[in-house]
Amino acid sequence: MSVSSEQMVDSAAKVDRSVVGFVRDLISLTKPRLSGLVLFTTAGGMWLSRTSLPWWQWAVTMLATAGTVGAANAFNCYIERDSDRFMARTAVRPLPQSRMEPIVALVFAALLALASVPVLFLGVNPLTGVLGVVALASYVLVYTPMKSRTHWAMVVGAIPGALPPLMGWTAATGKIEVPGLVLFGILFFWQLPHFIAIALFRKAEYRAAGLTSLPLEKGDDVARAHAVLYLLALLPVSVLPFVVGVAGWIYLAAAVVLGAGFFWVAFDGWRRKGDAAWARKLFGVSLGYLTGVFAALGVSPGL
Repeated sequence: MSVSSEQMVDSAAKVDRSVVGFVRDLISLTKPRLSGLVLFTTAGGMWLSRTSLPWWQWAVTMLATAGTVGAANAFNCYIERDSDRFMARTAVRPLPQSRMEPIVALVFAALLALASVPVLFLGVNPLTGVLGVVALASYVLVYTPMKSRTHWAMVVGAIPGALPPLMGWTAATGKIEVPGLVLFGILFFWQLPHFIAIALFRKAEYRAAGLTSLPLEKGDDVARAHAVLYLLALLPVSVLPFVVGVAGWIYLAAAVVLGAGFFWVAFDGWRRKGDAAWARKLFGVSLGYLTGVFAALGVSPGL
């Protein structure tokens, strides 16, 4: 029985689609949008150091950081594959959809980590490698398991989330210095109201998935109040790049205006007992704030 050329072409096309789909699923494990935000802040840390670096060092740093962050996210997808089924934004991932065997995701995450972390040590510098290991280990081994136990996971998770700009700084300078720590502080305090906003408008999904959050443990009023308090901490920290000399007057103006707007949205939600629609607004404003602040840092260098 012979096989027609049309059948052969159709079979080849199906294989191609299968391969493309598999590769797409592997990439999705790294959470590309989240990883993109991380790389944006890493590049910001390198840029603000004003250190003259060859292009290849930029490339190595960014690729190794992307691999490390991607590995952390892939491990997270593996660990949370069951709870992900109950959340709209995660239910379409390959593991909850059973498009991929869990062992494949685990091996992929391990290979990414094994390929990326040594490059941070050897291709960038040992200090940046240590920070990368801290970020990876704290995200996978501490933050992820804590999410089902206590709302304090949010604070713990903000630590690895705030390390990338400091890693960018150390990649360029080889040292932990005050400006790098300031960038860490901005990212740390920014994440907390950002996370609270997500926890508020996805509260039912968190409950269904067996995850905890500040609104679930302490109530919406407490969560809204915490968002205001964390923003009160972010406002003075956000002006420190100007104070320590890595940012100029344009940055200072942008930080004050953007910070005031971010704070007002949070304060107004607390005052009016904002609902899920307000929480989504706060989430959107948080993204605009971070983008604006780092853009201002890029165009307004210090002395």
